[in-house]
Amino acid sequence: MARDKPEAAPRAAGKAARSRAPLFAALDLGTNNCRMLMAAPDGAGGLRVVDGFSRIVRLGEGLAHTGRLSETAMSRAYQALVACAQRLEARAPVAVGCVATQACRAAANGETFLNRVRTDLGLDFKIIPPEEEASLSVLGCASLLEPEAEVALIVDIGGGSTELSWVRPKDVKAAGLDPPILAWGSSPLGVVTLAEEESEPEHDRGAWFDNLVTRLAASIEKVGEAAHLREAFTAGRAHVIGTSGTVTSLAGVHLDLPRYQRARVDGYWFDVGECRATIQQLLSQTIDQRAANACIGKDRADLVVFGGAILDAVLRVWPCARIRVADRGLREGVLMRLMAGHGAR
Repeated sequence: MARDKPEAAPRAAGKAARSRAPLFAALDLGTNNCRMLMAAPDGAGGLRVVDGFSRIVRLGEGLAHTGRLSETAMSRAYQALVACAQRLEARAPVAVGCVATQACRAAANGETFLNRVRTDLGLDFKIIPPEEEASLSVLGCASLLEPEAEVALIVDIGGGSTELSWVRPKDVKAAGLDPPILAWGSSPLGVVTLAEEESEPEHDRGAWFDNLVTRLAASIEKVGEAAHLREAFTAGRAHVIGTSGTVTSLAGVHLDLPRYQRARVDGYWFDVGECRATIQQLLSQTIDQRAANACIGKDRADLVVFGGAILDAVLRVWPCARIRVADRGLREGVLMRLMAGHGAR
């Protein structure tokens, strides 16, 4: 791995200009993506996004077979974090929250890698447990919950795991920074790990995909102690929020966007039938054809169908008519707690 450092590392976060609203930053280092978001409080309890960064690094590549982060994967993640450090140096937020999830949780050398990042770049990552990851995602998505729904399921499809959180929207909206969760569960199903275990066939993809979804649904059905909530879904009194690159990419493809536009995708109500049709559309395409779509790109082209299979499996077990698409979640939850901790309004 290269050990080049940025010329100036963001070790002190106190350089923010006093004449403007204070900036806060959140970094999320996952199994597949490295993401950063910088925002200021908007004065109405929300966030005003100032800067964002996202790069697919596949930190968890090969982890399921070796139990360790590979040198190549760590190098990709390190270079993405160098870019984040440089942006932080330029913007000088008053506080930075850095969280690492499944890949660093599972890897024998996850802490070692993050210690090096802390020493070299001044980015102090905390490996959070799945329960905290789910809670932060719920907090970040709270404004998208439909208050009239009896129950909502927030689905976070990651690179190395999928988190499911069941909540009562009215309770979440009244709870502030610690949203109550009715039930929660984590499955070791992620787009990277699944892509390493499975491969798309050249022929009979439809039958292969249906079989895959059936197997995944059997696994998803065991996640979380939420069987008592299923009747609300079958009766149409519940809805699903999808917070992941899989769901936002599918929505962008369905909307036929010439380039990905967060403003068009975030909060979009995605009809489940149209969502499944979009997955089938991508299943019929080659990797190169998917890569040519600006809402997928070459880094996600070989993963999006596997993400679609996980989502389809969730919807088989927890049926609903439409999905609320969330281009928000964990990072926004981190930002909201950072702001509250610093008394920002």
